[in-house]
Amino acid sequence: MISAETSSPDYQRIARAIRFLEENFRRQPNLEEVAAAVSLSPFHFQRLFSEWAGISPKRFVQFLTADFLKQRLAAAGSLAEAAEDAGLSAPSRLHDLLVTLEAATPQQVRTGGAGLRIAYGVHATPFGPALLAATDRGLCALHLLDALQPDQPAALTAVRHSWPQAELVADAALTAPLAAQAFAPAAAGPLHLLVRGTNFQVKVWEALLRVPAGQVVSYQHVARAIGQPKALQAVGSAVGANPVAVLIPCHRVIRKEGALGEYRWGSATKKALIGWEMARFG
Repeated sequence: MISAETSSPDYQRIARAIRFLEENFRRQPNLEEVAAAVSLSPFHFQRLFSEWAGISPKRFVQFLTADFLKQRLAAAGSLAEAAEDAGLSAPSRLHDLLVTLEAATPQQVRTGGAGLRIAYGVHATPFGPALLAATDRGLCALHLLDALQPDQPAALTAVRHSWPQAELVADAALTAPLAAQAFAPAAAGPLHLLVRGTNFQVKVWEALLRVPAGQVVSYQHVARAIGQPKALQAVGSAVGANPVAVLIPCHRVIRKEGALGEYRWGSATKKALIGWEMARFG
């Protein structure tokens, strides 16, 4: 496991390598070419990538092909079946079970979070820098920043938009333990989330908590799970509005034909998350 404290500089090379492999997948570039694309020797690149993903770069990209992902979708069944198949003894599932979600109260929504103090900080993670924001009642935002072009102001603006009347305070010392816990290799105690959204959005986000690491589901899976099988567009909008990356695993939702689809924090990051989880838990 790459630690959150040391991962971001190396992850910039990982992100560039994933992008290069995806752009050149049809011609199957060799290890030397990929290493050259990220300015490393083949030996050092292979070691870096294997330490991060646990598998070779080429095997990693195979997890992202439409054919492979379609097979995983076909095997997923319903969300309940996907969770059951993962097994409660699986480390990934144990971690998922310890994430609890609370919706903002109607009064907090009406007042824009007036009276709430939100601490925020930017921290290194296995997937690049991330901005975390938390109240005394739980984590309210986790935004993954582009490893190659991080945009902290945009992420902070998104937090302000959700909680316009709350007091935002830079306090990385407070959010650092939450960042470490969010990306811990195994369950490290419960993580509580406080989210602001419509009743429908919260229902979708709660459903996403049941999708285990190493598994993917379609928008149709999610729509059926919440009892609204025809609400695909609304489900897609709710998935895209998720304020807490990774912990509410919207990256595990893909199109029914096996295409990865859009992702609030960028397609390259979605590829990294899915491939990394497939390698470790799939």
